[in-house]
Amino acid sequence: MTDFLTLNNGVQMPALGLGVFQSSKDDTASAVESALRTGYRHIDTAAAYYNEREVGEGIRASGVDRDEIFIETKVWISQYGYDETLHAFDVSAAKLGVDRIDLLILHQPAPWQFEITLEAYRALETLLADGKVRSIGVSNFRPVHLDHLFENSTVVPAVNQIELHPYFTQKETQRADASHGIITQAWSPIGGINVFPGYNNEGAKNPLHDPTIEAIATAHGKSAAQVMIRWHLQQGRSAIPKSVRPERIAENFAVFDFELSDAELEAIDGLDVGIRRGPDPDEVRPPSRSFVIPES
Repeated sequence: MTDFLTLNNGVQMPALGLGVFQSSKDDTASAVESALRTGYRHIDTAAAYYNEREVGEGIRASGVDRDEIFIETKVWISQYGYDETLHAFDVSAAKLGVDRIDLLILHQPAPWQFEITLEAYRALETLLADGKVRSIGVSNFRPVHLDHLFENSTVVPAVNQIELHPYFTQKETQRADASHGIITQAWSPIGGINVFPGYNNEGAKNPLHDPTIEAIATAHGKSAAQVMIRWHLQQGRSAIPKSVRPERIAENFAVFDFELSDAELEAIDGLDVGIRRGPDPDEVRPPSRSFVIPES
């Protein structure tokens, strides 16, 4: 069984989860089923991934009891607003086939419409108070976004999911999260987002092929991906690597039988080049990014 992190409201969250970003509808259900049969108990999805329904199918097909599974999903920016976000929960829950969601988070800070973001977060607080979600959080929030949120909310987010891998560690955001008792969760934890379409890919290098990481992997008889996932977990972060291949899903989970030394952790920390490869949360979204989430 995977290690757990205790969220700031006492909820236990498996530190390692399966991500399904860019997983096709055809592949998602089987990937989720494979992950749960392997031992994963945390699945991360989002309304904007268009595969929540398939995540639910994979959960049911796995035969694992619902109460053992930590389901995390995200509200997209076109669903922001108080009433709109309350409805977004209903839509996601129906697609997933569940009555309660374990972690519901806002997908982007959307600073150009932050008043609406605040209304969306207020809806999350209501859902939490009503017991419809067990915990709430945010994604892609930088320290300035968190500061503005704290000025206008009562519940501190349990999780902040951000792009984080050895080449982009967001140390300032990690420090801000830690200072408020927020768990930092890494999306693109092994750097695969370096080929994110339409963003900063010029000269992109993949940490899977970094000599430092490869040397550490060889020393432990592990893969580069396993070393990076272990790096996250040992430093108290949650990680949600994505794969649809059963053998890779299993490999990414086999990270609890070795430990990195302080020197190895420091060496990986030193690889940061400070270059974001995914979307900048401060950029104004063009209309194509404000797409409407289907009701079913």
